[in-house]
Parts: sequence; C-alpha cells; structure tokens
Amino acid sequence: MIPRSLLTPADVRSLLDRHGIRPSRALGQNFVADPNTVRRIARLAGVGAGDRVVEIGPGIGSLTLALLETGAAVTAVELDRHLLPVLDETVVPGGAVVIHADATTLDWAATLGHEGGWVLVANLPYNVATSLVLDVLEDAPMVERLLVMVQREVGERLAAGPGTKIYGAVSVKVAWFATARVVARVPSTVFVPQPKVESVLVELARHPSPPADPGPGGRERLFRMVDAGFATRRKMLRNTLAGLVADEAFSATGVEPTERAEQLGLDAWAKLAAWSSPPPS
Repeated sequence: MIPRSLLTPADVRSLLDRHGIRPSRALGQNFVADPNTVRRIARLAGVGAGDRVVEIGPGIGSLTLALLETGAAVTAVELDRHLLPVLDETVVPGGAVVIHADATTLDWAATLGHEGGWVLVANLPYNVATSLVLDVLEDAPMVERLLVMVQREVGERLAAGPGTKIYGAVSVKVAWFATARVVARVPSTVFVPQPKVESVLVELARHPSPPADPGPGGRERLFRMVDAGFATRRKMLRNTLAGLVADEAFSATGVEPTERAEQLGLDAWAKLAAWSSPPPS
C-alpha cells in the first residue's frame, strides 16, 4: 500500500493538537517536520524495496513515512502509548508494523528474528542514544547497518578517532563493532518542538568479524581496560591501568606507559589486552 504524503510542519502540529499530545521532554520527543529532511535520511540509509528496516522511536511517523516511500518494510518500536493512535493513522495504513515496547529492554532476536540484513534508521532520544547504539551493536547482530540521528556531540563521540578531545571509551567500543562516520548535520529548525542542540546523522557499518584480537580474555576484558583507562583520562596509562596491565606489557606491545587513553587506537588497546590476558585453562 502506498503511504500517505510526508508530514509538513502544519501536519505535525495538527496531529499533535488533534490527539491532545504534548511532546515529552523526559522522553526526548522532538518530531521531524520537514519532508526534505526525512527523504534525505532515507536516501542516506540506502534502503529500498525488499529491505527490512527497524526504527526506534518513530514518534508520529515523519521518518517512517519516508522509509515506507522507498518500498522498505518497516518495523517501528515506540515506547509512548499516547503516540500509538497517531501511528495507526499515519504509518500503519502504509504497511508499517508498530510495536509498543521499550527499545532499551527489547528482546531483539524475538522481535526481528535471527536472520541478518536488517538496517536500523532512527531519530534517537538524546538521553539514551549512546546506550541504545551500544546495545544494538552488542545484542542485535541481525542489524548490520545503522543510520542514527543524535545530538551533534554524541554523534561526533561515536565516530571519533584517537588523538582527539572527544575520543572516549564509547568511541573505542563502537570501533570494535563497526565503522562509524558522521555523514550529515541536521539543523534544529526542522523539528517540532525545536531543540536547543544541533543534530547529526551517524552511519555505522558492522564489521563482519572483530577487527582486532584481544586474546583469551576477549571483548569483556578489553572493554574493562578501556573503561579504566578513560575513567581518569588525564592520567598516564601506567596509573590508570595499574592492576590490569603489568609493566612489561608496555614494552612488549610498544605502547608507551606515559601515554594517555585518548592516544590509543583499538589495535593498541587489543594488544595490551591480549598480552595481559591470563592463559586459557
């Protein structure tokens, strides 16, 4: 079924008024109200007929409609029960499957199945964006690509590389799972209500296999070391990793103990983790 036309700012305000909905600040609700923007997002997502898309937080369906317009099959996960009647009006007639659930506690396999090839496209609430991206990367291997709209600072941190001020533990963890890059900026003027922050679109392409070998301790040990290293990012590694990495590990891996966490890329972190891992029993 062909979806209805895309939502203009007037359409968005009319829908909200008619259904008696006031956007929730607690849920980070800022609805996209610009057809050109949602079509741009759908185009950057690279989806089309036959593709399976999962959308987190469809809101009133602005982006969902643009995804349906490409011919993709869309499963939309919405937490706010007050928005379900709006989605029934805007996107269900066009073929979207709407699930009332909390994406932060979602059983991804039960919802999407185990077959790969899914694409996640979403305007993520600012307060849960980072944790949701990491959850999807860790718990939903059937999602092979993501295109997420997030607060600019959050997006730049997800895609940051070593040696920059915004590079942090989340940057390393994302790099373990995927290649991430900021692909576009989204002005605040396209939202209703208009947020006080700028947004960006971040593309994440999952690695077919881990790009580095952290040794027998695996990803869990690697991530513990990364968290410890960035907990006090101004301190040298010999201090932040004391008790996790022996002094001889630095010379063995070529990592300087006087360096700081923000200077190490994923490969260097993995070398430290592999050298320091206990032998398998």
